[in-house]
Amino acid sequence: MSTQMILLEYKQLLRSRWIQIVTILFAIVFTAILMIQHLAMPDTTGFTRQTASLLNILLFLLPLFMLTIGSMNIASDKESGWLGLLRTYPLNMGNYVLTKYIAFCLVFSGIFLFVVTIAFLVGSFFGGIKLPLFAIGITAIIILIFNALSIFVGSIAKSRLHALALGLGVWSVVTLVWNYIVMAIGTITAEHVLQKIVILSIHMNPLEWIRYGYFVFSKQTAVLGPAFYGVSKFYTSFVGFLFFLFVSLMWIVFSLLGAKIILTIRGKRG
Repeated sequence: MSTQMILLEYKQLLRSRWIQIVTILFAIVFTAILMIQHLAMPDTTGFTRQTASLLNILLFLLPLFMLTIGSMNIASDKESGWLGLLRTYPLNMGNYVLTKYIAFCLVFSGIFLFVVTIAFLVGSFFGGIKLPLFAIGITAIIILIFNALSIFVGSIAKSRLHALALGLGVWSVVTLVWNYIVMAIGTITAEHVLQKIVILSIHMNPLEWIRYGYFVFSKQTAVLGPAFYGVSKFYTSFVGFLFFLFVSLMWIVFSLLGAKIILTIRGKRG
């Protein structure tokens, strides 16, 4: 891995029409949500409707963009023969994966900064708007985890269309299907068993894991109810915070490591 390779990937991503379309779409939606909050709702503290809407925008749109664009980018390298060409050089697949990951993180971080700038610029004509600090932290975690997952999905896909389907499939599972599965299990299990299943499912779903992290570290655990008091108390401690970082890091490490292994094996077969 080298700085030149990262910059090359970064520039290629910026030229992508997909990235440009996503940036415009995200800027419109994000700015609209902030403006509606500013003009139609009073400034309040705690977990409110406007906080929930902004949280949902970040948790729904950003993972969708990353899973589709990231996976399609990896699949495109395989489909166009670019990855095959890179294999003729003394390039370790780990360096390729890490280069892609850093480039993706830089691009989506830049997109978020650009969108925030646009939102503040538009808001300045209406007396200024406020961006909750949690939005920055949540966005950073989403970018780090879901860009790693997108590379893993892309390593599995055989073509760009296959990558798009897989990306949308993973997104639908973590955002919608997962919750319905948990609710279905809840209809046939006892309440104390369901509580343990829900806590376990939070750790197994990166989207719910990030959402839960917001509630814990913004001290809004009252929204979750008394059933989560014990586990929430643990995560508010210093040891719990370290464990939260550890689990988040494992999502990143295992995704990138899995992508490296899959690409290496397929490279030897090809």
